[in-house]
Amino acid sequence: MQRLRYVFVWLSRIFHCRGFGIQSPTDYWLVRYVINEHWPYYQYAIFEDEKDWLTRKLGQLYFRLANWRQPAAIESDAYRNYFQAGCKKVVFGESLELIRMTLDGDYRQRLAYIYNKVKDDTVLIVEGIWQNRSFWKELKADERAVVTFDLYYCGIVLFDKKRHKQNYIINF
Repeated sequence: MQRLRYVFVWLSRIFHCRGFGIQSPTDYWLVRYVINEHWPYYQYAIFEDEKDWLTRKLGQLYFRLANWRQPAAIESDAYRNYFQAGCKKVVFGESLELIRMTLDGDYRQRLAYIYNKVKDDTVLIVEGIWQNRSFWKELKADERAVVTFDLYYCGIVLFDKKRHKQNYIINF
């Protein structure tokens, strides 16, 4: 059943593939070479034993994001082996560089806490946005969230105030 939903989501977003229509060179590069990179990375072989396709797909995305950002610290309670493979020097704990949050528990209070500490180079990953589309719409509308990428299974938020506000739908 999950595979059928995956095919439906992919087909409904077919016109948002590989960065088509993105005018910003920075955002196009991020979509093309980090988010939707299809070439096998050097560490993918260690993740092949993962049974769940969504966990593997998100894990590989998190690996590529950590590889791109090379953060000193990551705030995440899961996917640690994927983040660690992307950036060997990373430590897990309080972070202003790369933050992963889920929509479990009191996620609104957690987001308010994150908003109070973000910097221009902070990357926020919000996992499970398909389960709460109204919250994702609120997050996109907030003036602090400058560039957002809706990947259906997760959302990526950038806070760089020097850029123009953009919201992208990506076929992931």
